[in-house]
Amino acid sequence: MKTIKLTDILSISGKSGLFMYVAQARNGMVVESIDDKRRHVAPATARVSSLKDIAIFTENEEVPLADVLYTMHEKNQGKEALSHKAPPEELESYFREIVPEYDPERVYVSDIRKVIQWYNQLHQHEMLEVIDKEETADDKEETADKKEEAADAGDAGSGTPPEDGAK
Repeated sequence: MKTIKLTDILSISGKSGLFMYVAQARNGMVVESIDDKRRHVAPATARVSSLKDIAIFTENEEVPLADVLYTMHEKNQGKEALSHKAPPEELESYFREIVPEYDPERVYVSDIRKVIQWYNQLHQHEMLEVIDKEETADDKEETADKKEEAADAGDAGSGTPPEDGAK
């Protein structure tokens, strides 16, 4: 299954737009606006959310935002979605096509507007990178296996395999 890569993309409460994580600062974190590339420090007291940690409530489970954005990308054939300023009925109808089982009691029109606005912003800046979920999981496992092998080799002394009969 495919998804959208959202590593280091942030939303900051009270600030419009999306930001890229740049570095840790003494009193917060340095972020860069996706729109105007300006950098500033988001204070430690700011409510910062990573897009990769956001999910949409459905009747049965939560769907990761990355998967919702991928579905939007597929439905729109890689093009921009409808405007986040469209009437509420249009937004709800469109979102129901993307996430058929979303929970309308917990997902408000304002949330739908924000998701569509984020999608369009990421699309505008060509940041909708499609990745394979299984490949990223396999890469993590492979890296962990390599670390284990390296640790085992370090424990063995010379790193050469024991001769036959050695214990």
